[in-house]
Amino acid sequence: MPDLTTLAINTIRTLSMDAVQKANSGHPGLPMGSAPLAYALWMRRLRFNPRNPGWHNRDRFVLSAGHGSMLLYALLYLTGFDVSLDDLKNFRQWGSPTPGHPEHGDTPGVETTTGPLGQGAATAVGMALAEAFLARHFNRDGHTVVDHHTYALVSDGDLMEGVCLEAAALAGHWGLGKLIYLYDDNEVTLDGPADMIFSEDIALRFGAMGWHVSRVADGNDVAAIDNAIAEAKDVTDKPSLIAVRTIIGYGSPNKQGSSAAHGSPLGEDEVALAKQNLGWGTTDKFHVPGDALEHFRSAVDTGAAAEAEWQDRFQAWRAACPDLAVEWERAMAGEFAPGWRAALPSWEAGASIATRNAGGEALNALAKFAPTMIGGDADLAGSTKTLIDGAANTGPGQPAERNLRFGVREHAMGAIVNGLALHGGIVKPYSATFFTFSDYMRPAIRLGALMDLPTVYVFTHDSIGLGEDGPTHQPVEHLMSLRVMPNLHVFRPADATETAGAWAAIAELDHPAAIVLSRQNLPVLAGNDAGIHEGVARGAYVLSEHESGDIDAIIMASGSEISIALDAAGLLEEADIRVRVVSMPCWELFEAQDDDYKESVLPSAVTRRVSIEAGATLGWSKYIGASGIAIGVDRFGASAPYTKIYEAYGLTPGHVAEAVNSLLDA
Repeated sequence: MPDLTTLAINTIRTLSMDAVQKANSGHPGLPMGSAPLAYALWMRRLRFNPRNPGWHNRDRFVLSAGHGSMLLYALLYLTGFDVSLDDLKNFRQWGSPTPGHPEHGDTPGVETTTGPLGQGAATAVGMALAEAFLARHFNRDGHTVVDHHTYALVSDGDLMEGVCLEAAALAGHWGLGKLIYLYDDNEVTLDGPADMIFSEDIALRFGAMGWHVSRVADGNDVAAIDNAIAEAKDVTDKPSLIAVRTIIGYGSPNKQGSSAAHGSPLGEDEVALAKQNLGWGTTDKFHVPGDALEHFRSAVDTGAAAEAEWQDRFQAWRAACPDLAVEWERAMAGEFAPGWRAALPSWEAGASIATRNAGGEALNALAKFAPTMIGGDADLAGSTKTLIDGAANTGPGQPAERNLRFGVREHAMGAIVNGLALHGGIVKPYSATFFTFSDYMRPAIRLGALMDLPTVYVFTHDSIGLGEDGPTHQPVEHLMSLRVMPNLHVFRPADATETAGAWAAIAELDHPAAIVLSRQNLPVLAGNDAGIHEGVARGAYVLSEHESGDIDAIIMASGSEISIALDAAGLLEEADIRVRVVSMPCWELFEAQDDDYKESVLPSAVTRRVSIEAGATLGWSKYIGASGIAIGVDRFGASAPYTKIYEAYGLTPGHVAEAVNSLLDA
């Protein structure tokens, strides 16, 4: 009869084997090899409450190697989360809370969506960063309410990905002492032995990045793993990597230690042999020994007691720090303090200001109403204008500052900002870089959109309007590529007032947002701030039209091209052509409006329509119709003053007016 620890570990293994086999799809190798590692962490070190997965001071566990999802699902079921044995039996099936890779929001206890390797590890850095910032902001002498660790189980594949190494370098630089990576060092990848493609000394590499590194030679030695975690927790000035030598597919007599155990079911016969090899005693599927389940379910009482102890401390802190307690409630709700809207900046009509500058002013106005609003840039603060005035910068051993200095690490920046949002308590975490470099962080943006996080991705230098830096730095396809991403709201404001309106809309948005801003100065639109802000909040609105209200044609645009559209309308008015100009700063918000509003802005009876935007024209046909004309940039840019490029590419009032006339003559 195996001891209780071995029985519990083998329960994780057999549940994982059975679920993958029943689904005829999945990755059994990692759960079988890493079960002792996971057991040591979850049952001896991890602080969590299965009956309240959102407890603020819980430890965070990120399965960065998301293909091993059955490891996590087995743990969630066994320790008493709202995940049933039937859910394990429905692994990878339609509507099940146990999808092929962990998905945040689908399954209680899943802290972040993982699967794209490296993302989870990088996101965990953001969670640890949030803990460090909130601890400094809210904790007081004698009152500690933020004090927890972030753990990530990482694989060879995670450590090969650039996003992981970018983020790990920052974690070491910042000295995130409450971040611990558990490295499933099984020497095998999907295609074969890891040394075929992966030979660097990980310990030396992470040590050079400022990490504490330790090794566990036997991945089945629970005591050694537990001791390594305890040692890592004692290192408070740097993150820790624990390399645990595991055996992929442990227990499978014919497949363990090989890539055959990685990404395919073992097969019914091999599952039976593996159970026999582990001394399981039965070939019954999804068998959970009562002793093992009782042992795991002790986590329910342990977690409840841990949260109750914290709640006592929290109530004492609340009584001692009532003003901070009010801040806490707002921060955890992701809200700004009352009065933020009235504090947004405004500008005189006719003034000239780049929307990146206006965006910086609006951001700073909001930041005064949310002390836990933090964010930063990819070594471009002077250009993106996203520094919080009067706040300090992050630096060596100094993570708990409002201005996050990411360096030239766009991909990690996106993932870390996602981690800030996932942790909770950080209001509208934001990143910033040039728009063309959104390509570097697109996978992180996609995961932020998939999880529907309240993140803000600030992009400046939005188009060929960048000018002399040339086509490598001039976005063309980027705007449309982000617009087609589900859940992501993309704002391209036309002027300073629309920019403030975009930030106002973002402040109340429950979805991720990208705000795309100009380098060049743009004229401030005529009209009142409130009306423009309301128009931006609806995604599109009538900015200008003939005083009669009759319409011969509609010109629609976003961003810097709105001023061109207005000038074109002026030329047409001189020829007694009645034109409506529609500003469309956020397609996603416009699509969310009711049909009556959309018809009031773009009446179906007016089919003569022209769009103008300094980007790819793909997508505008939805609004201009089959007979409309889309003026844009369907080729790469050029190095020259932006005014010359706009002229050469036909982004001029005259060209727009000609397009409208051609429709009227048709």
